[in-house]
Amino acid sequence: MVTRFGMSDNLGPVALGRQQGNMFLGRDIMSERDFSEETAATIDMEVRDLVDVAYNRAKQVLQENRHILDKLAAMLIDKETVDAEELQELLATNDVKTAAFA
Repeated sequence: MVTRFGMSDNLGPVALGRQQGNMFLGRDIMSERDFSEETAATIDMEVRDLVDVAYNRAKQVLQENRHILDKLAAMLIDKETVDAEELQELLATNDVKTAAFA
């Protein structure tokens, strides 16, 4: 996201790292580093910030919907499995709080 698509406020809309490799020959696409150590540190910081924001949003959603998670846990303890219809009914009949988009 940060290096391939340039999605970073600090680095700007710049794709970093040249892609190389050929997946058809059984190799994964590798990224050749074409930037400085300072830029690499900034990339690491940007990625860390994105992961931290995503983690905090996920944790907040789980905490705000704890009552639904408890009901789901009780259903799983009782039945061991919950199908899609049961899960959708649980979500539809409860007040689900979603995370705000940043």
